[in-house]
Amino acid sequence: MGEWVYRFGGGKAEGGAADVERLGGKGAHLAEMASLGLPVPPGLTIVCDACTHYFNSGRSLPEGLKQEVLDGITAMEELTGRVYGDTARPLLLSVRSGARASMPGMMDTVLNLGLNDETVRTLAVDSEDPRFAWDSYRRFIQMYGCVVMGLDHEVFEEILEDEKAKAGHEYDTDLCAAEWQEVVQLYKHVIEEELGEIFPQDPHLQLWKAIGAVFASWMNPRAATFRMLHRIPEEWGTAVSVQAMVFGNLGSSSATGVAFTRNPSTGENALYGEFLVNAQGEDVVAGIRTPQSITEEGRLASGSEKPSMEKLMPQVFAEFRAICTRLEAHYRDMQDVEFTIERGKLWMLQTRSGKRTTKAGMKIAVDMVEEGLITKEQAVCRIEPPSLDQLLHPTIDPRVERHVLGSGLPASPGAATGEIVFTAEEAVHAEEEGRKVILVRIETSPEDIHGMNAAEAILTTRGGMTSHAAVVARGMGIPCVVGAGSMRVDLRNETLIGVGGVTLHRGEVITIDGSSGQVLRGAVPMIQPALSGDFAKLMAWADETRRMAVRTNADTPQDARAARDFGAEGIGLCRTEHMFFEGERIHAMREMILAEDEKGRRAALAKLLPYQRSDFTELFSIMHGLPVTIRLLDPPLHEFLPKTEAEIEDVARAMNMPPAFLARRIDALHEFNPMLGLRGCRLAISYPEIAEMQARAIFEAAVAAAKRTGEAVELEILVPLVSLRAELDYVKGVIDRVAAEVGAENGSPIAYLAGTMIELPRAALRAHVIAETAEFFSFGTNDLTQTTFGISRDDAAAFIPTYQRKGIIEHDPFISLDFDGVGELIQIAAERGRRSRSDLKLGICGEHGGDPDSIRFCENVGLDYVSCSPFRVPIARLAAAQAAIERQGKRSVSS
Repeated sequence: MGEWVYRFGGGKAEGGAADVERLGGKGAHLAEMASLGLPVPPGLTIVCDACTHYFNSGRSLPEGLKQEVLDGITAMEELTGRVYGDTARPLLLSVRSGARASMPGMMDTVLNLGLNDETVRTLAVDSEDPRFAWDSYRRFIQMYGCVVMGLDHEVFEEILEDEKAKAGHEYDTDLCAAEWQEVVQLYKHVIEEELGEIFPQDPHLQLWKAIGAVFASWMNPRAATFRMLHRIPEEWGTAVSVQAMVFGNLGSSSATGVAFTRNPSTGENALYGEFLVNAQGEDVVAGIRTPQSITEEGRLASGSEKPSMEKLMPQVFAEFRAICTRLEAHYRDMQDVEFTIERGKLWMLQTRSGKRTTKAGMKIAVDMVEEGLITKEQAVCRIEPPSLDQLLHPTIDPRVERHVLGSGLPASPGAATGEIVFTAEEAVHAEEEGRKVILVRIETSPEDIHGMNAAEAILTTRGGMTSHAAVVARGMGIPCVVGAGSMRVDLRNETLIGVGGVTLHRGEVITIDGSSGQVLRGAVPMIQPALSGDFAKLMAWADETRRMAVRTNADTPQDARAARDFGAEGIGLCRTEHMFFEGERIHAMREMILAEDEKGRRAALAKLLPYQRSDFTELFSIMHGLPVTIRLLDPPLHEFLPKTEAEIEDVARAMNMPPAFLARRIDALHEFNPMLGLRGCRLAISYPEIAEMQARAIFEAAVAAAKRTGEAVELEILVPLVSLRAELDYVKGVIDRVAAEVGAENGSPIAYLAGTMIELPRAALRAHVIAETAEFFSFGTNDLTQTTFGISRDDAAAFIPTYQRKGIIEHDPFISLDFDGVGELIQIAAERGRRSRSDLKLGICGEHGGDPDSIRFCENVGLDYVSCSPFRVPIARLAAAQAAIERQGKRSVSS
């Protein structure tokens, strides 16, 4: 191996699966398959570091790289008996990208390098099929013209469609050699006409330009979008694999295909995939031709009349099945493989852990534990926590009548309703406006990634289960139906035409059933799935493994019930202000805020007390036996007041006061920066009667709930926005006094903890002092991020995406915790707080409590629990388990 290049082929390899960071996924697994003695076309992999060098040096290849590549090609020539650039026995090459993380279709590939006006004629003689040679040449010109020379692929497609129409052909495979020759000449002519340069004939120039172009594709817009969505660091770069070409388009004994060792939609332990006879690899995923099933079982399930690979090529199929079984056992995971059959000879082109739906992933992980392939801990680590959202997707109520417009292949499960849009840009625009849409395309391409991410579901009229739309949708957890051939997309008139000629226009509503493959007219009732079976089993394993508890942020009985159903172990944050906005409550709240004196405020608070007590009683009853953290009133008072003139008039009329007087009172309460103004503990200190009312409601509710459920409430009262111990001392004094009063009234003391939110930098730095009073800390990371960065979360959207695109920050700090700044403050507070109080309970209740990366940080810091919104509880449970496993693994290595 050299500094920049690792070789593989002939049953040997430099490197393997363990070298994925250097060789990328494709290169590492090609090397691994070669080392296992599997039939892999020989090649070489240029390491990821070369990509970094390429961009850092102004897009030039590293010194010494070219010689190492040429030496690698010489080794390929010895193994194949062909010579690159030779006119007698030419070796043709493929140049493919391969980052360490799978990025399907996001970067570029160039196939058939080495073809030119001379070698194409040699290939025609060698292959005994001039049509194959000219088809390969036109593919190369089109791919090279797009990827390397920058000409839009639509330019080539228009030429091809025109030539097919002229000759009366429907499919590309109908064109003969002479017709392909004409297409080649037209392609070369349009390149010269559009770009002012001749298509390159020098094979070595083709090679160096192709390598540079594939490196450059790491920074193309779709790859950048994909990296941002999947948090793949830009500095990783991509490796490039240069490999001897093998051909699946050499006639009826040749084919190409994609397969999964288990069903990627259901997880069933059965070989699953598609292939095309007389085709090259891109034909399968492009959706241009309808692929055939690999297995006979798959053919029968799809209702296809085209023969399966199992029947058509039984000997090759048997070899392929054996290799798939071996690969799955070797990697101990479901594999996604690409292969080519050249004149009856099987070649393996790629293997990687296959993208799967979360439902399938759950089944595969559980089955592999039961098969003895992996441990429970490994099974827990196999599922990406954010992907659990897929299991929370609604499904269509089976009792409803279905108005079926058409059907296709059920590529990604779940159901979704939305307006029809026909472009990725429309989908993004609609999402920005808050509208739910279904992206309808003839077929998707990597350029559609931003629109696919914005859509509720995807529908294509072409393509199979391994098409771009299917693979990407499954990875994103978006319901998807592909290959809906009974429907037609008319882009010119912006219509979708269903069975029987039913025509729907852009903006009309449809429903996609990604589990059955049906497309339905209008919106239909949905039901939530039952989280049982494999889900329950794997989550039980996760719960056995994790150290941190997982609570929920819940303010209503509905949220509390949902969270408990999802496995929440208590409430980590109840925001009491959310209880004041409905019906008579808001009137009483406004009376309190607008009162002229304490007497008036207490009169209004007396009206609010029964509401608060009732709400808390319900929450405590639902969460019986589990801890519940109630936060005292936090937001500034102006948030409860009317804002527009019409609202002011309505409220003034209801409160029997002049609108002008109300307007003046509202203006007097105006704050220039309310986020940093009279809120949190400052309200309780300025108006202690508010804290008194809330404390009484909490304690009386605790007594009532204990009588109702027979279990004492594990009560925690949270004082917000403390920066001084003296603030907490004052408010805790109010709480303690009311607790004593309620306890005396009921004949027994009330157990509770009083703590504070750490959401100001000063509180974090003075945690050792504050902990002398506080019995627990809850890190309010939303506000702690705002106050640490000096950024308003409400206004951050105006520039945070720009910061991300320009590489100033890696991720939005309001979505994933800023470990270096905010994280250090949390760590300081945890260490200093426990120095003063060794049994100090520590938790996090900001939105970061449901973010897997942030949860990993919390595990490493030693927090006791995380708290998140109800529907993120399963995500947090799984992420907390994975964090514990990872931390234990690091401990084992270090010891």
